[in-house]
Amino acid sequence: QLQLAESGGGLVQPGGSLRLSCAASGFILDYHAIGWFRQAPGKEREWVSCISRIGTTYYADSVKGRFTISRDNAKNTAYLQMNSLKPEDTASYFCAGRDTAYLRMIYIAETDYVFWGQGTQVTVSS
Repeated sequence: QLQLAESGGGLVQPGGSLRLSCAASGFILDYHAIGWFRQAPGKEREWVSCISRIGTTYYADSVKGRFTISRDNAKNTAYLQMNSLKPEDTASYFCAGRDTAYLRMIYIAETDYVFWGQGTQVTVSS
């Protein structure tokens, strides 16, 4: 069964940090581009960051300089390191993947992705 599973969410104070993990099972992450999205209550899901097969990264302006996306193909896992968290970062965070033959290709549209995790909740509050 092809799956992505997020973990690492939780409650954190403003200014704090969290690292989200996205573990792939049933397929080889190396052949896939990965994206992170988030959805706050009452809002549409929005793209946060993405990484190509060889590590090219791209970020939404709202998280640039605070979040870092990475991947460890040996562990079949991608990550989202989130620093300097703000209350407006509160959301459910989802990782997504799609296979691609292009090593440097990155994707920012939800419709570009085939596999999705169930999400992990991040709450930033004092």
